Amino acid sequence: MVDYDINELVNNLDFSKNSLNNCGNGIFLTNFEIEILNKYNIDYSKSKSLKDILFLIEEILNEDSSLDDLESISKSIAERDYYCNTNK
Repeated sequence: MVDYDINELVNNLDFSKNSLNNCGNGIFLTNFEIEILNKYNIDYSKSKSLKDILFLIEEILNEDSSLDDLESISKSIAERDYYCNTNK
């Protein structure tokens, strides 16, 4: 069994990656989502909604479905869009 140093693990956690940023037009994205969108040159700043961003992501995923990081943030953004913009 491997012994882990809990203090070292906690000190290495990056909580800022999940911090939400207001990107304008009522769009909130985490630092990690912004990092991945920038990686694939997706200009989220011109989007009017999370659905617009999802559309841009899907265009790229239709070309290359092996982009796991982009697929992951697509799911995250879609879930946020559902909970923030669906009448319950």
